[in-house]
This record gives sequence, structure tokens and C-alpha cells, in this order.
Amino acid sequence: MASDALAGRVALVTGASGGIGAAISRELAHAGASVALSYAHDAARADDLARELAGPAARVLTAGADLSDREALHQLVDDVERELGPVDVLVPNAGVGRIRQAIEDVTDADWDDHIAVNLSAPFLLARRVAPGMRERGFGRILFVSSVAAFTGGVVGPHYAASKAGLHGITHWLASRLAGEGVTVNAIAPALIEGTGMLPGGSDELRARIPVGRLGTPDEVADLALAILRNGYLTNQVLTLDGGIYSR
Repeated sequence: MASDALAGRVALVTGASGGIGAAISRELAHAGASVALSYAHDAARADDLARELAGPAARVLTAGADLSDREALHQLVDDVERELGPVDVLVPNAGVGRIRQAIEDVTDADWDDHIAVNLSAPFLLARRVAPGMRERGFGRILFVSSVAAFTGGVVGPHYAASKAGLHGITHWLASRLAGEGVTVNAIAPALIEGTGMLPGGSDELRARIPVGRLGTPDEVADLALAILRNGYLTNQVLTLDGGIYSR
């Protein structure tokens, strides 16, 4: 059954201490996967989540990593594979988003940080784990983009560009791995409450959303798990934004 596709698998979720990452990690654990919770700074939240998810059906590992450091990325995968086994499911969810109102406000450091964490890290992690997925005949890669990749968004060009780059990687990888049992997709949410970028809401924000409210991390996780369970869905970027953007 599709609902059992993730049972016994090993999943790596980056940004797992944040709202969306934590929600996806919960769903993966509930589906029977062993989950590696990667975090950048908030070890306490990752540890709390690990204690919540630990149980007889799945193992849980916490692992801190600076995703702008390429050596740290390799070490992260080494640690996960040593403790849990080869990675079957990759959700590189971690991201940064510092708001800049004008192009001249975007510093070199802003640009470099956003490309490193939002774009390079997901690619490098996928490059590391995809060959093993292909050899085993099963794999799920789900990039976490943003509606800003389509519209430009409100954070700035550094953020929009880093997220748009994920779409190109998705299409390139998916077309080459589809026949090997490996699916590659992306999810593009917008205006999700309870996250680092949007901890709360406002009437002004809600007025911009056709459904009249902000989305929740659990709603993102629900769609993410549907994608990860489906072996026929690949090469897609799915938006989840309450109707803000229509292609």
C-alpha cells in the first residue's frame, strides 16, 4: 500500500527544529520511518522533538550542521548513515530569508549565504545520497522552495533566486532518476505561520490570501507526505499558498 511506502525507510530532514521541518519529521516518524533531525542552532528544540518521536516503530537521531559548510554536509550524511543506515528520503528543508527592500540593500554576504544554504546545500546533499538511492531502486527527494521562486516574493532577489534554482535542480534530477525508482519533486509554500520567517500573522497578510488565513506547518507536512508516499509523482513543483499564485 502507498501508506506503507515509508515504513522502515531512513529519512534526513534539514531544518528539523523549525515549524515546517518539525511537522514533516513528525509525519515521517508516524509513517514508520527512522528520522535524522538536522538543525543549525536550536539543539534544544531538536532534542525535544527527538524525545517526542522516539518509539519502537522508528529510530530518531539529532545532528547539528552548518549547511553553509561543505565539509559539514558530508559529515552530516556520514553520521546519519552510521547511526541509521543509508538515506532513502531526503527533505532539505532548511533555509534562510533575510528581508531586503531594495537591490542595493542586498549585500555580498546576503547573496552568498542564501545561495549556500537555500540552493547549494540541497544540491550537495542530493548529489551525495542519490547514487545510493539509485542502486537500491528506491528514493524520495523533496526540495522545499517558495512561491517567491515564481513571483519574486517580498524577501528579496537573493531569496527568490535561491528558491528558483531548486526548480531547475528538481527537473534535471527527476528526468534522470525516474526510471531508477527515485522521485524528485519540490513543494513551494507561502505565508505559513509558526515558522522562523513568519512566526505570527496579521490582518494585512491574511487579506492577501484568497482562503482568508495563513497556512500551517501541518498542512505543508500533509502535502509533503502525500508526495513522498507516491512513487508515480515526480518532476513536479507543487504550490501551497491558499490560492495566491496561479500558473
